[in-house]
Amino acid sequence: MTQMIVPLLDLKPQYRQIREEVRRVTDEIYESQQFILGPRVSGLEAEVAAYCRTNHAVGVSSGTDALLLALMALDVGQGDLVLTTPYSFFATAGAIVRLGARPVFADIDADSYNLAPGAAAAALEALSPASRRRVKAMIPVHLYGQMAPLEALGALAETWNLAVVEDAAQAIGAEDDRGRRAGSIGTAGCFSFFPSKNLGGFGDGGMVTCNDAELAERMRILRVHGSHPKYHHHLVGGNFRLDALQAAIVSVKLRYLDQWTAGRQANAATYRRLFAEAGLEDRIGLPAEGPGRHIYNQFVIRVPRRRDALRDHLVSRGVGCEIYYPVPLHLQPCFADLGYEEGDFPESERAAAETLALPIYPELSDDQQHYVVDQIRTFFEA
Repeated sequence: MTQMIVPLLDLKPQYRQIREEVRRVTDEIYESQQFILGPRVSGLEAEVAAYCRTNHAVGVSSGTDALLLALMALDVGQGDLVLTTPYSFFATAGAIVRLGARPVFADIDADSYNLAPGAAAAALEALSPASRRRVKAMIPVHLYGQMAPLEALGALAETWNLAVVEDAAQAIGAEDDRGRRAGSIGTAGCFSFFPSKNLGGFGDGGMVTCNDAELAERMRILRVHGSHPKYHHHLVGGNFRLDALQAAIVSVKLRYLDQWTAGRQANAATYRRLFAEAGLEDRIGLPAEGPGRHIYNQFVIRVPRRRDALRDHLVSRGVGCEIYYPVPLHLQPCFADLGYEEGDFPESERAAAETLALPIYPELSDDQQHYVVDQIRTFFEA
C-alpha cells in the first residue's frame, strides 16, 4: 500500500466546517474590545450547564485550573488527603499537591483504565486512623472519554464523607449506564477546552460544573482573586478567568459536538471491524465499551508485547500515535516523597507499558483507517 500520512489529530477539516461562524463571532469581540469574562463567557456557561445537565457552570482558564479551583472552593488544603488514580494526566495529582494536600493513589480497572472501586476502598482502609480523618475528597477520572463507575465510587465517598470532583477533561458528553452526563454526578465536574479535546478551543480554557449554587458562587469569586465586590477580598483566589474569545469559539463548536461524537463512535466501530477482519484481535486489546456513552476522546489499544516497536513502525509509516501515559503518577520523580514504589499499582503500570492511542478524530476517512490497520497487520506479520 502506498504510504499515507495519517496524523493523530487533524483540526483543519473541522475548522473549515465552522470557519465563517468562528470569524463572525471573533470579529464581534474585536469590535466590542471586551476580552475577559462578560456576556460571551456567561452565555457559554449557560450552554455547558444545559449540555451537561447541571445547574451551574463556571468558565475558567484551563482544565488544570478547573481542578485547582474546584479543590480550593471545597477548602482542600495543607495536610489534607485526596484519593485519586495514578494513571492520568499530570494535572489530576498536580492540582492536589499545589494546594499543599497529598494524593492517595488507588489502582485502575484493567478494562476501562478508570479508578477501580475495590482498589479505592482498599486504599482508604489501609490508611492509619489519623490519616483517614484527613481524607477530604476523591478525584475519579473519566479517562479517554468513558465514565468512571461513579455509582460505586459515589457510595464509597458517601461512606467516607468525601467530596467527589470529576476529572472530565476528556469526557464532555460521556454518559453512565443511567444516562447521567459527566460532570453532573459528583460535587463538581472539571472540563478542559484544550485544542486536542473533543470540544476544544483555540487555546487554553476550561469549565467547572456543579449543582450547588453556593459552591458555584464561591468558585466565581475565587476565579477573580477572591474579589467580591471588586477590590474587596475576603478570600485568596487566583486568576482563573476564561477569556471571551475562547468562550465564543467553544460556543460555536458546542453546537456540533454531538455530530462530531457520532463521527468518533463510527470510527471506533470501523476500527473494531477492521481489526477483526485483519485477524488482529489476539494480538492487540481493543477499548472496552461499557453500557454508557463512550465519546472516544482517544481510541486506545493494548499491545502486550512490543508496544514501543509498533509505535516506531507506525510513525515511520506516517501514522500519528501517542502513549497516554508512559509513566504513572506514583513513579514520577516529583512525587517520590509520597513513598510509592514500582509494583504498587500493577494495572496502572501495565497500562503505561502497553497502551497506544490511534487517530480517532471525526473527519478520519475510511481509507486512512484501513491504512492504519494495514500497517499494524504488516508489523505483526513481519
